[in-house]
Amino acid sequence: MKSVIFASAVATAAAFAPAQTGKATTALNAFETELGAQPPLGFYDPFGMLDNADQERFDRLRYVEIK
Repeated sequence: MKSVIFASAVATAAAFAPAQTGKATTALNAFETELGAQPPLGFYDPFGMLDNADQERFDRLRYVEIK
């Protein structure tokens, strides 16, 4: 009986322990230093328009946005 209570206590304590997670990496590190990228989001591209873009594509979209 004592071992069942002990096992229940251990299982309950384990349920509230923080989960171990790894750091997520993003492919958007190329534009992290651009104007407008600020913490906590950094460079925010919700539609993924610049997933495989180069600097020229970024500059074009920035120009059209500001226009």
